[in-house]
Amino acid sequence: MEASYKKHLLEFKRPSGTSRGILKTKESWFIILKEGDNCGIGECGLLRGLSVDDRPDYESKLKWACDNIHLGLSQLYESLIEFPSIQIGLETAFMSLNSDDPFRLFPSDFTEREASIPINGLIWMGDQEFMKQQISEKINQGFSCIKMKIGAIDFSSEIELLKGIRSEFSASDIELRVDANGAFEPNEALEKLKVLSDLELHSIEQPIKPKQWQEMASLCEASPLPIALDEELIGVFTSEEKNKLLDTIQPQYIILKPSFIGGFQGSHEWIDFA
Repeated sequence: MEASYKKHLLEFKRPSGTSRGILKTKESWFIILKEGDNCGIGECGLLRGLSVDDRPDYESKLKWACDNIHLGLSQLYESLIEFPSIQIGLETAFMSLNSDDPFRLFPSDFTEREASIPINGLIWMGDQEFMKQQISEKINQGFSCIKMKIGAIDFSSEIELLKGIRSEFSASDIELRVDANGAFEPNEALEKLKVLSDLELHSIEQPIKPKQWQEMASLCEASPLPIALDEELIGVFTSEEKNKLLDTIQPQYIILKPSFIGGFQGSHEWIDFA
């Protein structure tokens, strides 16, 4: 078996904002496996500034994985515990190699274009007018769930945007979720969560910055709005750490992003502990 890798840079059609800053590009790395006439490809979805494996030695570790592909998926996976985006790149590359169609890893009615998968319509941060425009577009496109990034403009303006949706659509018509990406300060978060809960939201993702377990645990216990952990899961590698985090914080939801948390295997571990 031969393995190689390739970098590809994606450019956003429109710069997209979060509370961590503006995204203009997104780099991806692809692992390509070849064995006889078969080929497999897997994506290493690194996100600069957020991925725990955003490190100077990233490419050298990717090269090491390709040079040692003979070790097999299981041993490589264990050796790359601090590089979750490479872990899922390898997982998907091996799945692709062993699939009838290298680009169809999970055959289903969706891949046969016979069924859809419900997803949320994501509202990126920006000025109030831009966010209002995105909301209108998503609703007109038929989305029944809207997820809005908050924390970049003033809180009162964000509340007005959410109130605007609720004035036209009930909670049974449009499900609303918000993602703060850790934008709230611990001492102000609960009051903001109380205000948000009046708008019949489904949940909020990561209201405060990660690594504040006790503060997050207090919020999850007292908040009238369900809390979902997102960035909190990044960089938690061992089974013991995962179990301890969930036992301590006891969140209502967890957000699983395989490229950040160890691929499919890592995601299943979180599910088992939750």
